[in-house]
Amino acid sequence: MVEEATAVPLKLTTVVSGSSSGHSLKEAGMFWSLLMIVSFLFQAADTVLKEVIFLDAAQRLKGGSIDLFVVNSYGSAFQALFICLLLPFLSKLWGIPFSQLPNYLKDGAACFLNIGGTLSSRCDGAPLLPLLFVIVNMGFNISLLHLLKISSAVVSSLASTFSVPISVYVFTLPLPYLGVASSLPTGFVAGAIILVTGLLIYAWTPSGSTAALPSPPTRM
Repeated sequence: MVEEATAVPLKLTTVVSGSSSGHSLKEAGMFWSLLMIVSFLFQAADTVLKEVIFLDAAQRLKGGSIDLFVVNSYGSAFQALFICLLLPFLSKLWGIPFSQLPNYLKDGAACFLNIGGTLSSRCDGAPLLPLLFVIVNMGFNISLLHLLKISSAVVSSLASTFSVPISVYVFTLPLPYLGVASSLPTGFVAGAIILVTGLLIYAWTPSGSTAALPSPPTRM
């Protein structure tokens, strides 16, 4: 769980720093690209750790299993803890003085509840949309945990990777509250095609363990 909690602030650092500079990932240099790669190493370690936990629980509980909601709750709790601990560092990256952070949190809570006059015009859809995001996010995390439980860390990571281009494509559609629909750049489409092709090749390639074993000699 700690690896997952550490991965979130690292990813936030990558996104926030890139957006605050106003440049694309290509213009930002190799540092932020390498930082993003390192953050995914923590996510991979988290997935492998959860697989080990599920396998160990199956042995210790003699066929039983850990409740998926318990595992997801612990992961979410550690994420929230580490984000709170790193708020001073993240607020500096956002360009927000730490002394003004309580006001931003107060405005955020008012926007979430869709109250407070001047903020209401910029918080259309709240609190329904934020709650819908939380519900969808919880369902997605539980689905990945269930997939990890019945398969392996590799399959769960591949499924999570496959969801990225799908999510980006969905957000380019003319959906409510998203404004004008945008088009995908050619480079993204090419990268998504390569990613999906690689996933299909991996899924359709038979593993060595499933190869046909020679039948034992028959007794006369």
